[in-house]
Amino acid sequence: MDTSVEAPIRLTERARQRLSFILSQPELAAKFVRIAIQGGGCSGFSYDFSLDDALDGQDDIVISQRPDGTGAGLVIDSMSMIYVAGSEIDWIESPGGAMFNIENPNATASCGCGTSFAID
Repeated sequence: MDTSVEAPIRLTERARQRLSFILSQPELAAKFVRIAIQGGGCSGFSYDFSLDDALDGQDDIVISQRPDGTGAGLVIDSMSMIYVAGSEIDWIESPGGAMFNIENPNATASCGCGTSFAID
């Protein structure tokens, strides 16, 4: 597997709007959304979205700023970036629910529910 970071993660307009909505909540004033890749799921790796308030200056990559410009809005660690470089994040709403969806060009397989993926 090539470990170079070829391209940043892109956000669709819907994903930007949803991220802005989430981070505009008063109780989240000092937080940002963190994406991490973890081992697990039926295909080997899974996406983890969480709220965080502490950046690791040497390891974290800021993907987007907070809507008000006061700091990081979306962050990923450099090891996770290797697995999702070039991906696009979208916000999808359907009768079955709503979620951030990652179109990952590095994934060689994914599970039926779309929450885990494999990389050769």
